[in-house]
Amino acid sequence: MAEGTILKALSGFYYVDTGSGLVTCRARGKFRHNRQTPLVGDRVAITELGDGTGALDAILPRKNEFQRPAVANIDLLVVIASGATPVTDPFLIDRVVSIAEGRDCESVICFNKCDLNDAEELFQVYRRAGFTTLRMSAETGEGVEDLRCVIAGKVCAFTGNSGVGKSSILNALEPGFGLQTGAVSEKLGRGRHTTRHVELFRLSNGAIVADTPGFSSFDTELMELRRPEELQYTFREFRPYLDQCRFQGCAHVKEKGCAVRAAVKEGRIAPSRHASYVRLYEQAREVPEWKRK
Repeated sequence: MAEGTILKALSGFYYVDTGSGLVTCRARGKFRHNRQTPLVGDRVAITELGDGTGALDAILPRKNEFQRPAVANIDLLVVIASGATPVTDPFLIDRVVSIAEGRDCESVICFNKCDLNDAEELFQVYRRAGFTTLRMSAETGEGVEDLRCVIAGKVCAFTGNSGVGKSSILNALEPGFGLQTGAVSEKLGRGRHTTRHVELFRLSNGAIVADTPGFSSFDTELMELRRPEELQYTFREFRPYLDQCRFQGCAHVKEKGCAVRAAVKEGRIAPSRHASYVRLYEQAREVPEWKRK
């Protein structure tokens, strides 16, 4: 039996890097019986069959896991956004960042296409909230070296709405990858989905990165929702104020004496971030407990 990391999952096959080679595996039937799905990034135990193939026997304990992107054991979520076409809705950023915060995974916010629009307002929102925030242009190379330094030695997932340039940035980070890129549809204002599956790539700086399928505002409905009372802890700039509200159990939505709302009014928390929180809170209230992951 050997151990390794799943680098790619496609059509029921799992491509496992054992350190001495890539083994193409099928998962044993017990995974289906237990309704357990191996994810890209999983550390797994396999039985090698001697012909480059193997059987996936067990998933080793995970550091964290995500449904979308479908990855596990991620150190850093790199959220690619854009102030140019397609313009990123801040809610999309806040949703995936909230999920990452709840999974004990750090986030980096990268505004690509800064040669077309520097996204100054949003850049400042996330910088003030305490996130590592970068301006980038896959076209001109601006910010590429900064991102390369940030992700060095880490296991990272790149995500963002379709068409913002995730694959283009990966190609800029590691010339020679040749990942497929797609033009943004002028009619739809979003990218064609050029990435169809999740796959891990090793970079020369020691980083392991995942290029993931892009998502639209509709896809966020498929993402994980935390319980309403847990959401407040996934907005890091709320934390200094959570024990200062007048009433215990404050939802920070419309309650009087709410320290979070006061911080928004005083400019210490961005209104867009609080608006995203309220939207997520209301959505979370509508989800039956049995649907939560």
